[in-house]
Amino acid sequence: MSRNAKLILLLLVLVGAACAAFVLLRPAGEGTVARITLDGKLVEEIDLSAVTEPYTFTVEGPGGFTNTIEVEPGRIRVREAGCPDQVCVNQGYISDGTVPIVCLPNKLVIEITGGGDSLDAATG
Repeated sequence: MSRNAKLILLLLVLVGAACAAFVLLRPAGEGTVARITLDGKLVEEIDLSAVTEPYTFTVEGPGGFTNTIEVEPGRIRVREAGCPDQVCVNQGYISDGTVPIVCLPNKLVIEITGGGDSLDAATG
C-alpha cells in the first residue's frame, strides 16, 4: 500500500472515530414526558426517561369512571378502565408523541412530549 493510500485510510478512520464520539458523547436532550390531563386540567407530568421501577396509579374522571395507569421506564398505558368501550386499554403502551391515549367517557388524555430528535411520518 502506498504512503498516500495509508494517509487517506488513516484520515477516514479518524473522521469516523470523531463522528462516533460526537454521536455517543453528546449531551442528552430533553427527556420523554407523559402529560396526563383529565377534563382539560393537568393531573400529572411524568418524566418517562427517569422512571426506574414500574408503578400504577388510578385517576377518577368527571364521568365517574376510573382509569388505572401503568408507568414503566420509557412507556405508559391505561391498564384498566371503567368505561364501556375499553379503547384506551386496547391501545396499549405509548412511548412517543405519535398517538395519544384518549378515554372519551372519562375525558382522560395521555400524551408524550419531548425526546423528539427523530422524524416521524408527518415531518419527513
